[in-house]
Amino acid sequence: MTQDAPDSRYLRPQGLDILNAMRILVIGGTGFIGKYLVHQLANHDHAVAIYHRGHTQAVLSDGVREIIHPQSIMPIQIFPTELFDFAPEVVIHTVAMGSVDAQAAVQAFAGRARRMVLLSSGDVYRAYGRFTKMESGPVDAGLLSEDAPLRTELFPYRGQAASHEALQYWYEKILAERAVLSDPALPGTILRLPKVHGPGGNEDLATIYRYRDHPDWRWTHGFVENVAAAIVLAATHPSAEGRIYNVGEAYTPTIAERLASLPSSDIQPDQDTHFDFRQNMAYNTTQIRNELGYQEMISEEEGFLRTLRARSI
Repeated sequence: MTQDAPDSRYLRPQGLDILNAMRILVIGGTGFIGKYLVHQLANHDHAVAIYHRGHTQAVLSDGVREIIHPQSIMPIQIFPTELFDFAPEVVIHTVAMGSVDAQAAVQAFAGRARRMVLLSSGDVYRAYGRFTKMESGPVDAGLLSEDAPLRTELFPYRGQAASHEALQYWYEKILAERAVLSDPALPGTILRLPKVHGPGGNEDLATIYRYRDHPDWRWTHGFVENVAAAIVLAATHPSAEGRIYNVGEAYTPTIAERLASLPSSDIQPDQDTHFDFRQNMAYNTTQIRNELGYQEMISEEEGFLRTLRARSI
């Protein structure tokens, strides 16, 4: 299996009845998750177009249409006529990071598309603010379900920004989510993604190895092809309209449990972070499983092994 062509044996989620072919626009679509997402959509016989600025070359499935605009840089606010000529039924926004780009996309496609799907993050939860000590208060115990409290402090990475134009300055998925769910003329679906790993991303699994000194801590991960399959399902399933879903493992192991099944690594433990490791970042992912019938195509154990094998190629 190559990085640009995921194994076709694993492209149809178990238990999913393939719905009628749709016209789907992916904003982004050439990055780590995007290329797997586009490949799977095309494999389901959907008509797919991707909109990007052309800086990243991607090996696309036959029939996938590229719409390139050099000014489609984040935050994306330009939507050329060619996008509307494609007449998408569903728009999947993989790179909306805050209010400006999410609102621009909603305004552009409201009344023109049936639905917009936003890729969001678990950093919206209050638990993340407690973990990073951005917010004070006791830890949020148990798994994080979709109705768990969100952060009250916005812009979690602004302190890292080199300028007001930097992504870290204006990034805020809470505001992006609000924008995508704000217009009844364009129903939205929100997917809160875990820490994604696979060929092309997080291949050294440093997000596990560097925290070996915190053996009881939990952080939900997801293999990239499984995450892409969840996005495909949510984008094409009519019951997903207006819904928010956590995506990731059915069970989030502790760091110690993960390390017990992984080979050793020379990645050094992180001694410099001041996070509160009493606060787990473990998601409850039963909602997408119960409502949409989601199941992993590839076991999480196999996914971790494929990730590490990709690093050695």
